[in-house]
Amino acid sequence: MQGLGLETSPLTRARAPHLQFRVLVVSGPDSGRGLALDCGRYEVGTASSCQLVLSDRTISRRHLALEVSEERVRALDLGSRNGSYCEGMRFSELEVRPGALLTLGTTELKLVLADTREASLPLSTRERFGGLVGRSQSMRGLFAVLERLAASHGDVLIQGETGTGKELCAEAIHAESPRGKGPFVIVDLAGIAPSLIESELFGHVKGAFTGAHGDRAGVFEQARGGTVFLDEVGELPLELQPRLLRVLERRQVKRVGGNDYRGVDVRVVAATHVDLEAAVEAGRFRRDLFHRLAVLRVALPPLREQSEDVPLLIDTVLARMGHPPSALSDQTRALLGQYPWPGNVRELRNMVEQVVSLGEDALRQLDASPERGSGRPHTPPREVAREVAGPRPPRSEPPGPALPFKEAKEQLIEGFERDYLKSLLARCEGNQSRAAREAGIDRVYLRRLLLKHGLDE
Repeated sequence: MQGLGLETSPLTRARAPHLQFRVLVVSGPDSGRGLALDCGRYEVGTASSCQLVLSDRTISRRHLALEVSEERVRALDLGSRNGSYCEGMRFSELEVRPGALLTLGTTELKLVLADTREASLPLSTRERFGGLVGRSQSMRGLFAVLERLAASHGDVLIQGETGTGKELCAEAIHAESPRGKGPFVIVDLAGIAPSLIESELFGHVKGAFTGAHGDRAGVFEQARGGTVFLDEVGELPLELQPRLLRVLERRQVKRVGGNDYRGVDVRVVAATHVDLEAAVEAGRFRRDLFHRLAVLRVALPPLREQSEDVPLLIDTVLARMGHPPSALSDQTRALLGQYPWPGNVRELRNMVEQVVSLGEDALRQLDASPERGSGRPHTPPREVAREVAGPRPPRSEPPGPALPFKEAKEQLIEGFERDYLKSLLARCEGNQSRAAREAGIDRVYLRRLLLKHGLDE
């Protein structure tokens, strides 16, 4: 699933198939039992007439009813003797979100959604989902999953490598959801100083700390009626994770320095490139928070696994720049299609923009430019700018014509990597951390490439 920062025309919303819920018994005498929930009404209790019959003696004969529609589940206490509780709070009637725990006597029930990653769904007919682009079978299959997730009310976890389009995916889920007309508030947890994260998320009251000159609402309050996008949620400090868990479970926040909890009506979409399951095992991420975030999740595949979508992605970047597909030669397209793209779509987009703006030979020309190392940005030569304005004639002789295909391809990729890295370092004035960020790749991988090409000065 590939992302491009494009403004696309509104998409016609197809009605997603209704969500398939299940209720699982996770503790108590009947632990391990479960019941699939289609649209309708289901009763839970010890009576044989109930659809989910339990043996727990602390549960009433007709204890609880679950009313299931195409998109949601409502729970109603049926006048039970010991009451019904959700996340520790007694209720008589409420909407139950996927992942929520219901306590009846000494039994706990969990509402879950069938795993949409494994669901057999018809392929989507679209080639775009918001800013995500792809026409391959796997892409359209993932678009079908996203259509279904967008139509639901549950929180979503998006996983994927840097540069795969997680923010665009989150924005598209919001736009096609019932909350699409509400606010979409982005929080980049990796880009906020740890000391400021708590105030950014939950807000603060006047005088809560030095510089708190007035009350301030956090992002969960700002996004009422809409969606909060928590980018790089794996970077959330461990000490703040219980507070996020409370927001997810009870939809309540307490401002820093405040005394009262405020209800918030938001949907949470989180994203990370971190392996959260490994972070849980390492003690860096709370297990209960992970399971609460991951009730609904989707993984965006790396571009190297979707090479058949590269031509469409290239044309999409060119269209955004106002250029026709002929702005790149067939040889350059072939090279771009063979490259493994460790920085995923972000790296591809940057490379296409650079080649179109500077010319297909401009990277080599710039390497010999007297401006290199001057600290000034490179200016495309006028002849290159004129060349880009119209279609280019094909090269008269491709590199390595007498070589076997595999060796010729490797030669092209080697040259492409070297020239790309030289230009990247020049643009970033030799700052490798900045270069890794601009290229959308890990700094360790960048250093490995620089060593490979003898550019690690």
